[in-house]
Parts: sequence; structure tokens; C-alpha cells
Amino acid sequence: MSGPGGAESAPGATATAAGTATPPAVVGTAPRLEIRDVRKTFEGKRPVEALGGVSMALAANEFVSLVGTSGCGKSTLLSIVAGLIDPTSGDVLVDGVSIDGPGRDRGVVFQTYTLFPWLTARENVAFALRGEKMSARARGQVADEHLSLVGLEGFADARPRQLSGGMKQRVAIARALSYKPSILLMDEPFGALDAQTRLLMQELLTRVWESHRLTVLFVTHDVEEAVYLSDRVFVMTNRPGRLKDEVVIDLPRPRTIELQETPEFLELRRRILASIREESLRVEPGLEDELRA
Repeated sequence: MSGPGGAESAPGATATAAGTATPPAVVGTAPRLEIRDVRKTFEGKRPVEALGGVSMALAANEFVSLVGTSGCGKSTLLSIVAGLIDPTSGDVLVDGVSIDGPGRDRGVVFQTYTLFPWLTARENVAFALRGEKMSARARGQVADEHLSLVGLEGFADARPRQLSGGMKQRVAIARALSYKPSILLMDEPFGALDAQTRLLMQELLTRVWESHRLTVLFVTHDVEEAVYLSDRVFVMTNRPGRLKDEVVIDLPRPRTIELQETPEFLELRRRILASIREESLRVEPGLEDELRA
């Protein structure tokens, strides 16, 4: 079946009209996260329309990824959902209530580690709990529990300079989960890691999500990563970003890295890449002829 942009959808995938998507999981139930016709224009001497109207709904405990060409508005949309920037128009709702800025119902993990260098791993995680009504001892215990969840129980007293890139990102994930948000927002969290560490972090995130179920909205440039982690993958159009294709990832869980070698996985990857490539060729229409030369 062809999607709105002409790209085929994977077997078991659902191609939606650009800008609108409602998963089978939320039909007849209230979505955990709902994005309603969100648009964003950055004003200036030359205004830039980053998002041209995005609507989507995510169910409780669903893992959804956004992919697309550079500059298509993926990170802008994530920042709007996080409450870090305001949309020009449109609305974001969590459990049916419009958001108004950042909130503890949404945890955020960025590509950069955003750790305090003078604090230990335990103290960095506990810092996120400073607004909770609990003692310092209780905050430390919660921090230790979440460091153990991400496999860092032996590094609670280490400072960021003593940790590798992957370990720092584990601390950031533990911190984002420590106050028990219902939604986790992740913007290229493994983009700065080497290939091997990235694979390990993908496996870790899969295990953590499967045991600590919550709704995840994940931004990545890595199509294999998106297919491996997700229940659904959305392809965005070039700027102004809209939803172009929706692909349901009907692969069994729990997942392991070996899954990436199966024909089903490779077919899903191929079709998503074809959809993104189509957008790339819209930006540089002469590129295809050059590649064939």
C-alpha cells in the first residue's frame, strides 16, 4: 500500500494521511499523550516554519519513534511536548489535560548528558527528587534503586569525569525515571556514542522499558534503532515537518540484537529508509540523477 508521499508501507504497517495518526492501541481509550495540530514558526528577519501541523496520539506504555531528514522538526516537536518551547498554535495533552510548561509527568533525556560535574552519580539522580517530600536518605535510596536498574550499582559514588559516555547516559536515564514520569521523551540519546556502546544502550533501554513500562517518544536518525526499539515509527516530511508515514513494528518482544538480522526486520528498515530517501530527493531533486551517473 502506498503512503501519502508515494512510499510503500511495510507489511502490517499503517500509512496515514499527513499530519494525523491514531494507533489501534488508543482507539476507544483515552491516549496517554495527544498532540493536536501543533505548528511552530520561529520568528525573525526570515521566519522559519518548523512544524506545519502535527497530530498524533500515544497510548499508555507505547514506544513511538520519530525519524526523518535533518531539520524536519523532530527535536522541535519533542521540545514542545516537553514544555521547553511553546507551539505557535495547537495543543499537547497528557491524560486529557493541556500542558503548560515542563512537568514531572514527563521525563526528558537529551543527546548531551546534562549531568552536574561536581555531583556523584547518586547525587545527580537524587537532584531530580529535590522537590519530593522525602528525606535526603530516602532520595539516596531511590537514586540507588534506579542506578541499579540501569546497571550502575557499582558507580553510585563516581563523578561524571570518571564515567564513560554510555555510563553518563545511563545516569541521565536513571535520573529521568527516578520521579516516575508517565512519559519519557528522548532526543537522540545515543547519538554521541560509538557503535558498540550504542547497541548495548539500545538493549539496556529495551530491558528497562519492558520492566518499567511507560510511554516513550523517541527521536533518532538511526532507522535500525527506531525499528528495534519501537511499537510504531513515524516518518516526518521535510520542513515544515508533518507526519508522512506511520509504520507499525509488529515484531515480538522481548527483543534482542539478533532480531536485526531477520527478514522481517530488514524489510521494515528498507521501507522506512525508502520513505526518508524520498524526502531527501525532494530537497535535492537532481541528486538521484547524479547517483545514477
